[in-house]
Amino acid sequence: MKIGFFELEGWENKLILENFPNDEIFFSKEKLNENNLPAQNDFEVISIFVNSPITEKVLANFPNLKFITTRSTGFDHIDSAACKKRGILAAYVPGYGNNTVAEWAYGLILNLTRKMYLAIDRIKETENFNFEGLRGIDLKNRTIGIIGTGRIGKEMIKISHGFGMKVLAFDLFPDEAAAKEMNFEYANLETLLKNSDIISIHTPYSEKTHHLINKENIGLIKKGAYLINTARGGIVETDALVWALQNNILAGAGLDVLEEEGEVKDEMLFLREGASHPEKLRTALENHILMKMPNVLITPHNAFNSEEALQRILNTTLENIENFIAGKPTNLIP
Repeated sequence: MKIGFFELEGWENKLILENFPNDEIFFSKEKLNENNLPAQNDFEVISIFVNSPITEKVLANFPNLKFITTRSTGFDHIDSAACKKRGILAAYVPGYGNNTVAEWAYGLILNLTRKMYLAIDRIKETENFNFEGLRGIDLKNRTIGIIGTGRIGKEMIKISHGFGMKVLAFDLFPDEAAAKEMNFEYANLETLLKNSDIISIHTPYSEKTHHLINKENIGLIKKGAYLINTARGGIVETDALVWALQNNILAGAGLDVLEEEGEVKDEMLFLREGASHPEKLRTALENHILMKMPNVLITPHNAFNSEEALQRILNTTLENIENFIAGKPTNLIP
């Protein structure tokens, strides 16, 4: 079997070779995309990460491809329809960092509500120990709204109870048994937005969740609330987010993901093509506005990035490939 691994760091190579001693393995630290296709194209299996968009054009470069496995829980970077058309199976990692992402989300919450970043930056930049303007709020007895109650959302609920918070939740597919067992309450999205002091997003990205928070409903958010997004940027309409921050509806935002974040990461390429994508160009410019706002913390899609989580991701990916080779594919993209 010819297997290509892309977006590797290097530490994974030894374990991969140990698991596939009789297969032909290709290692690359490069992203795989339409503008960066490898010279070798006879892979039967490829493994990628979230920065490798698998489009119909990318698939066309691999005539022998039968299986793709992404080392991530999100799979919106893979054109599932194009894979189905070609008869290519695609798999993902359904769970690897439930606590990992939840811990990062709470790091953003604490940084925002207690102004930790501003306090640290003030001392580092000016050696000024004055705490004027650094007063925060307690989390205890406040309400957190959790959008998405899957694995990560449930970890958030556990942590929130530890802080003594009330939990409201919204999910397209409510888990009423979990609500009873874990002592939280489901509400519709409008009620959650109106009553939450903190809103934290943990739902997958799909057509149904695209711009779930948007120009029409962002004004419902309780004045002075904080918005946290460690899921996918496209769940929040960027134009609406900028408006809510500029009009003091939101007191702040903690974002590990941005809408059109791929374009932000590779702006020179995007600017060459931007004339044909005016909406994407607007979003990319608004992302720069968000980066400059003092009450917005942006991290580089890093919530997943712990040693333990990465090891779990690799282990599941290797199992996905092994099971495919054995004719019993697992963790297929739904």
